[in-house]
Amino acid sequence: MTVVLTRRSVQTLIELAPNDAEFAYLLGGAAAAPDHGSLRPWRWVPLRGTDRETLGARLATDVPPEQQEQIVRKVLRAPLMAALVFASTPGHKIPEWKQLAAASFMAYGLMLLLHARGYGRIWRTGRLCESRAVRELLGLAPTERLLGSLDVGTPDGAKPPVRRSTGDIADRVSVFAPTTAMHQPA
Repeated sequence: MTVVLTRRSVQTLIELAPNDAEFAYLLGGAAAAPDHGSLRPWRWVPLRGTDRETLGARLATDVPPEQQEQIVRKVLRAPLMAALVFASTPGHKIPEWKQLAAASFMAYGLMLLLHARGYGRIWRTGRLCESRAVRELLGLAPTERLLGSLDVGTPDGAKPPVRRSTGDIADRVSVFAPTTAMHQPA
């Protein structure tokens, strides 16, 4: 409960980030998330160092020249930028919405595991997910979608996480009350 209630997005991230082995280890745990059919309809593309610069340069081709430097800087905000690709299995008996849910569960599990290890992270979407140039750079198949990226690193001067209140959720729970009205034939 502490990990769930203290998880926060962290804007400013510095070295250290999990190395490839630690990222794979944590991803292995996150992959235990519910996944009807065990399809694993996702893949991650970790980007570090100059890989982020290459992605930033490609993403910058989608904007006017005066915005390009800002776009490149944005992809350098964390030592690890892990892009999440939704790789569904079209036409499978498991509907696409369930496959998307599985990818989402896994991503959230990874976020919690990173937080439990003391890493900061923030989920990013926006322009990155819509860019044709980025799709090409990452080698996305026509049936794949970029859902976003997880920027990961060490929080820079972060305060200890504050525990959130669970709040009142009573209005988010409905009482089961079967209707007694039956459809009347015309």
